[in-house]
Amino acid sequence: MNYAPEKFKLSQALTEILGIEVETRPRIIAAIWHYVKAKKLQSPNDPSFFTCDPPLQKVFGEEKMKFAMVTQKISVHLTPPQPIHLEHKIKLSGNSPAGNTCYDVLVDVPFHLEKEMSAFLANIERHKEIDACDELICASIKKIHEHRRRRAFFLGFSQSPAEFINALIASQSKDLKLVAGDASRNAEKERRSDFYNQPWVEDAVIRYLNRKSAASDAPGST
Repeated sequence: MNYAPEKFKLSQALTEILGIEVETRPRIIAAIWHYVKAKKLQSPNDPSFFTCDPPLQKVFGEEKMKFAMVTQKISVHLTPPQPIHLEHKIKLSGNSPAGNTCYDVLVDVPFHLEKEMSAFLANIERHKEIDACDELICASIKKIHEHRRRRAFFLGFSQSPAEFINALIASQSKDLKLVAGDASRNAEKERRSDFYNQPWVEDAVIRYLNRKSAASDAPGST
């Protein structure tokens, strides 16, 4: 059969190690790599080499080998897959034998949905990475703004400490009045005599006295 990409039949020794019979060359090499990692055969001093255990020695004939040589060494263990061979006898005379014969044939069929699903999953992983990067960027921007506010605070204090503290106290006093709901009053102005010479003061005094006299004339008042 014509496989795309090309597939190979593994030798018996290599099949016993990897547990696969027919596969592409890149996947065979990847399977050998996973076998080496699972058996912890990679050299700790030089990761480009690995030690061959008895099954690998049977395949490669080496006690220690470089990963770059795997592609060359496995070539002798790979052969083209055998074609599908079916035998069926046709009787040219007389009655044909009764009954039907069924054959199970494993055939690789391109699965387009699998490719689309792989691409979709890859995009999801990329989106996760993008979202994680966006979160890091937002956190970094918040830190930058916070450091900028702190810098402005300490810079203003260093340039003129007295004026900075007075301005800070005035600002906090204003904020406190807003929170207490008494932002319209100004204690400094109320202490001055000019404050009571305004046109509305006389009317306010008359209203206050009228309310006070009405309260004193009410029944039960003392």
